[in-house]
Amino acid sequence: MTVPPLIVAPSILAADFARLADEVRAIEHAADWLHVDVMDNHFVPNLTIGLPVVQSLRAATELPFDVHLMIEDPRRWAPGYADAGAYNVTFHAEACDDPVALAKDLRSAGAKAGLAIDRDTPIEPYLELLPSFDTLLIMTIKAGFGGQRFLPQLLEKVRTARRHAAAGHLELRIEVDGGIADDTIAQAAEAGADAFVAGTAVYGADDPAEAVRRLRGLAERATTGA
Repeated sequence: MTVPPLIVAPSILAADFARLADEVRAIEHAADWLHVDVMDNHFVPNLTIGLPVVQSLRAATELPFDVHLMIEDPRRWAPGYADAGAYNVTFHAEACDDPVALAKDLRSAGAKAGLAIDRDTPIEPYLELLPSFDTLLIMTIKAGFGGQRFLPQLLEKVRTARRHAAAGHLELRIEVDGGIADDTIAQAAEAGADAFVAGTAVYGADDPAEAVRRLRGLAERATTGA
């Protein structure tokens, strides 16, 4: 198996919502994916953007959309994001009674399928489902708000998932989301993550594109030992 390149996915949750298209263009030539947090004020106690905004942004950039659905009833809504052109659509294990069926629906709609595991959810019950998914997103905070402090103890889930994926020869992205910044991304990379969501660390920087490049460099050095 070839080792895939590392992915840095800036989260527009930390961007200026009044200037979303400009904020996306600011990182367009540095980022790998654009992370889009969809929250419904039910599954998590916050309300963000939805399908109409994703559809509008899709016309504004060539970046692959990494859509993270923090919503109830993802079987109802997730395929619409695939139809809108999302590259990867991730939904929460805690919100879906048949994750494998929804993964099949997303793949049929032309998207990659992702499974998200929240802070307090054990990963072990979901390991056997991973062959049905392209991405496993492990929260390194509690889902629902940006700007939270990174919880390094949650990297044990990343290590467990990476061992399982390696043992089963799975081609699986392991993505981490929450508190990823200059001082935490190396830990996540060393634990086995290969995709990194960064919000404040990118959009709170004076030069968001340079922040993306710096984060990628830190993760690459952690994995290569350079």
